Amino acid sequence: MQTQHNENGQLQRTMKTRHLIMLSLGGVIGTGLFFNTGYIISTTGAAGTLLAYLIGALVVWLVMQCLGELSVAMPETGAFHVYATRYLGPATGYTVAWLYWLTWTVALGSSFTAAGFCMQYWFPQVPVWAWCVVFCAAIFVLNVISTRFFAEGEFWFSLVKVITIIAFIILGGAAIFGFIPMQDGSPAPGLSNITAEGWFPHGGLPILMTMVAVNFAFSGTELIGIAAGETENPRKVIPVAIRTTIARLIIFFIGTVFVLAALIPMQQAGVEKSPFVLVFEKVGIPYAADIVNFVILTAILSAANSGLYASGRMLWSLSNEKTLPRCFAKVNKNGVPLTALSVSMLGGVLALFSSVIAPDTVFVALSAISGFAVVAVWISICASHFVFRRRHLQSGQPLEALHYRAPWYPLVPVLGFVLCLVACIGLAFDPTQRIALYCGLPFVALCYGAYYLTQNLKTQEPEHVAE
Repeated sequence: MQTQHNENGQLQRTMKTRHLIMLSLGGVIGTGLFFNTGYIISTTGAAGTLLAYLIGALVVWLVMQCLGELSVAMPETGAFHVYATRYLGPATGYTVAWLYWLTWTVALGSSFTAAGFCMQYWFPQVPVWAWCVVFCAAIFVLNVISTRFFAEGEFWFSLVKVITIIAFIILGGAAIFGFIPMQDGSPAPGLSNITAEGWFPHGGLPILMTMVAVNFAFSGTELIGIAAGETENPRKVIPVAIRTTIARLIIFFIGTVFVLAALIPMQQAGVEKSPFVLVFEKVGIPYAADIVNFVILTAILSAANSGLYASGRMLWSLSNEKTLPRCFAKVNKNGVPLTALSVSMLGGVLALFSSVIAPDTVFVALSAISGFAVVAVWISICASHFVFRRRHLQSGQPLEALHYRAPWYPLVPVLGFVLCLVACIGLAFDPTQRIALYCGLPFVALCYGAYYLTQNLKTQEPEHVAE
């Protein structure tokens, strides 16, 4: 195992390709796919859902091409916040970092609560808070021991989900076309449910309204950029991780949505607790509810594991860029930023309390900001790449100097930027999601204000990174 020196508070390069791929998949394959897909089918219809996820897959591909070029050229922990600082301005980079930190910190709080509810399915007599304590401790230990230990834990968490989804697609596909008989003896549905209500039963607007929900379901792929600074041989590993992650995501998501849309009539979708349970029951898999409960538990813990890693690295990176106190940049002998992780875990615990004490006010506002934040971060990645490539060309350097290049510049960053922006505008048309704009936009303004206020109180650093 190759490790990097741990002097000057630097993180270690100990992650391999398989860790990076599973870290990204682990952040993506979560409750969004397991639960929200049923709601999207009931809102947009089967064909509309497939179209929405195909557009979502295109957006992910565009954003990851931009992030790939940036992170191979500059493999740094904190990635897109550092790029936004260099190419869009320090205030924007500061805001992006806090948006992303809050995204994962809120996810930590909701993940621990949801994991407690999953355990209550098997142990109804044990209170949820007891499970929250157990999982808080376990995830913290996984992250604190070493980056390699964290990555190994995330690899096995994610493997459970990946195997389940592959089995789900194979079994569901066999049931759709009659290779496996339906449990109730009904004939194989074929593709009848996909077209039963017409291609777009509610028109095109619901597709626009659900685009942010679809983008949220794909969020987590950008963790490849966060981990770039702790990856062995990033020039070789990151392109492989990006290509394989995007290919698997498209197969997993589109395949899963196709099976769900074909097996669940539109009227039933969104009514059941999890569409996965319904499909497992339809094809007669024994202990379907237990299997899905276990998979959802691993999905939640995997997301919490990735979330603590990402939020801790964001604080480390802010400190490394001298916009937070130096203590956050300190790492232990294993190359783990202990202070940054501890504060992020404390943030997760506070989010957990808010989900219990003030679920309709504080927690709803935090969740809305965190959802909005993911798409805002993607917008910053596309904009940073656009400026980075333009400056690279203006400096007279050849394109061949870039070891990973996003194709079709400037179309890729511009189209990615526009589609993410359209998804945010779509929030305004959905009364249930509009709160994301009401909370998210003031939070962005607050971050900019806080940056300028804190910077004016200290002496400006003479150095400014331009290229």
